[in-house]
Amino acid sequence: MELKALRDRVPQLIGTLVASTDGLLIAHDLPAHIEPSGMAALTAAQLSLSHRLAATANGGGFHEVVVHGEGGDVVIYAVGWTASLTVLAGPGTNIGRVHLESRPAARTIAEQLTTVAGDPNQTSDPK
Repeated sequence: MELKALRDRVPQLIGTLVASTDGLLIAHDLPAHIEPSGMAALTAAQLSLSHRLAATANGGGFHEVVVHGEGGDVVIYAVGWTASLTVLAGPGTNIGRVHLESRPAARTIAEQLTTVAGDPNQTSDPK
């Protein structure tokens, strides 16, 4: 539910995805032309590199990375220590607005995943 709500708040978003740090797909709201499992794997690879770069450069933790492309932007947010939120934005999207809406969504998803991890009988659907 959180992924759809995020896309509703920022109409220029093309898609969203939550993946574990090892590249397993947790939830997605992606267009049909993007293969979710492949995107989850790519996200995990970028997340790993970003964690390593942040730790090497300044000894701190990683929070987010923005990849600006010709056809739009990809923003990856750390969701706790075990997952990430990937947001795909169309060309010309205000990245400040994306951050304003996505950072709280990432925190909410982290809380949902933590709650589910703590209670094996509870289920959650970040979508």
